[in-house]
Amino acid sequence: MTAPVPFGAPVRLFLLTALTMCAFAANSVLNRLAIAGGRIGPFDFAALRLVSGALALWLLACLRGRKIGWSARRRLAGGGALLVYMLGFSWAYLELAAGTGALLLFGGVQITMFAGTLAAGDRVPARRWLGAGLAMSGLVWLLWPQGGAGAGVWPALSMGLAAVGWGVYSLIGRREGDPLAATAANFIVASPVALAVAVLMCGLIGGPVPGPVPGAGLTAGGAGLAVLSGVVTSGMGYALWYRILPALGATRAAVAQLTVPVIAAAGGMALLGERPDLTFALATALVLGGVAIAALPRRG
Repeated sequence: MTAPVPFGAPVRLFLLTALTMCAFAANSVLNRLAIAGGRIGPFDFAALRLVSGALALWLLACLRGRKIGWSARRRLAGGGALLVYMLGFSWAYLELAAGTGALLLFGGVQITMFAGTLAAGDRVPARRWLGAGLAMSGLVWLLWPQGGAGAGVWPALSMGLAAVGWGVYSLIGRREGDPLAATAANFIVASPVALAVAVLMCGLIGGPVPGPVPGAGLTAGGAGLAVLSGVVTSGMGYALWYRILPALGATRAAVAQLTVPVIAAAGGMALLGERPDLTFALATALVLGGVAIAALPRRG
């Protein structure tokens, strides 16, 4: 296996991680704008996201002279996990509120990635458990639905499957030698299945996907948002994610992702010209403090 890409100064790793988390936050925003906004159905969005990402990554890999490996076992695992995540994520957001969906997704990702680390026989330092607990507590404080409104069984299950899919996809990324080629291959493998699912569901349903936005079909705006997500925030973002994963390690990478809902919320406030309240400030401080504790290097 090719050695992980060297990063040099920790500051560079921090900046690349922050950029990746911003891409993930943008994905959540684009997904909600397109699907919850009634511009496109969830399966069409996932299919276009994967196909556009696959084409862009394949072209970039070719231009850079990268050879895309087709190891059957790894590609089936990576492409399958990516497919489960994207389909589950898009379908769940038809009915889930943003805060509830984020809690289910990132809580599930934490469980999946920590469990995978322990199953591999790796030791998780106590401070990383502490950091994860503090960061997750801050996220719950920030996103817990007011009035205790719960989620439906099927949307919650869909988001749970998405969390497992993304957790597995991230665990696989720790052992990829060429991040760009591996990401391109995963997108290429997942794309035909996503297209088949989109066509099948359209045929079974007979038109628009049912949900809180009846009549949501494939619009130019929805397709544009899906392509933007596929090429930039998913394709390039996921390739960068695979690049930094070997340096971060599974559990630090898991905890770092708890910043994504905070970034998305802060971005939404900035776009709407809103000022953060005390709850947002304190919860954000708890999340960032927990992530900082989890990121502390091992003591020699």
